[in-house]
Amino acid sequence: MENILTLRPVSQQVVKANVDTGISTVSTNSPIIVANTVEGNFNEIKNNHIIPVFVKDNSTLISHYDFIDVTAEIAATVFSGEKLLSPSIRLSHPIKGRIPDARDKPAHLLQEHEKTLYYERMAFAIEIPTIHEDIDGNTLSLTVGGVKAYSQDNLSARKGADEHFKIYIGFQNRVCTNLCVSTDGFMNDVKVSSLGHLKACLTTLFENYNASYSLHTLKDFAQYSVREEQFAHLIGRCRMYPFLPKKLQAEIPQLLFGDTQLGMVVRDYYRDESFCKGSDGNINLWKMYNLFTGANKSTYIDMFLERSVNAFQFIHGLKDALRLGGNNWYLS
Repeated sequence: MENILTLRPVSQQVVKANVDTGISTVSTNSPIIVANTVEGNFNEIKNNHIIPVFVKDNSTLISHYDFIDVTAEIAATVFSGEKLLSPSIRLSHPIKGRIPDARDKPAHLLQEHEKTLYYERMAFAIEIPTIHEDIDGNTLSLTVGGVKAYSQDNLSARKGADEHFKIYIGFQNRVCTNLCVSTDGFMNDVKVSSLGHLKACLTTLFENYNASYSLHTLKDFAQYSVREEQFAHLIGRCRMYPFLPKKLQAEIPQLLFGDTQLGMVVRDYYRDESFCKGSDGNINLWKMYNLFTGANKSTYIDMFLERSVNAFQFIHGLKDALRLGGNNWYLS
């Protein structure tokens, strides 16, 4: 990795690593996603959350703790010698229960030790701050992580049935903690039957990730701009896209962002301190990309990574059209 990226010293103090994971106890201070989620604590997930099981044989599924732990393990191996920060964890869809001895108690009288809890869905990010680069005045650090939703698994099966995961590697903008994930840094719907199988998928993704290409493309975004009239036209086309006939949609680059997210993009085009338009109304594609990835924080866990990748593809398509003078439906 060192022959691809420029490594710079990290100003953040790194304290003793967690014995279980090798992850530094220093965390990022802003969530990667906020919509319908709560902050998760790694040790609480490990010690207090129950683990779903396959109904047929009562065997455990891969827990959220195990998923985070093996991701950190593989990242520490592939990027040996680098510092890993503690995971930023977001949880949603709590599944609550109680121990048998408290089955008849009114809910308001339950003691903490009588309650059980796990979360159906989880997203996390582990930052590697010693591998970083600057783009247009923003520092980006390498980040790995994933998404897990037990709702995608067949809990009525037995051990050995497919368990579904989404895993990624990309860069995180440390100004705003926006995730920059490209197609080659994302594996969607990873189906595994064991923890070892999941480790193999993580290793393949991390080792094959082309960080140099991703950074080169992200830097290129800053070289191209659109005028305010073009931006207004583009947003209008984006809002038209979901209502187009299916045949026409199939001929146009896909856009997964809904009207709520597009409204945030427009708001921050005027108001965001770091990525708003210039005094002349122009905005470069790097800033526009961050408006989209920032708006993506309002996405539910289910679509978070897909929209992250889609933002990269969307802005990349705009860049190609501006660079080559070709046709792009959103700009035409």
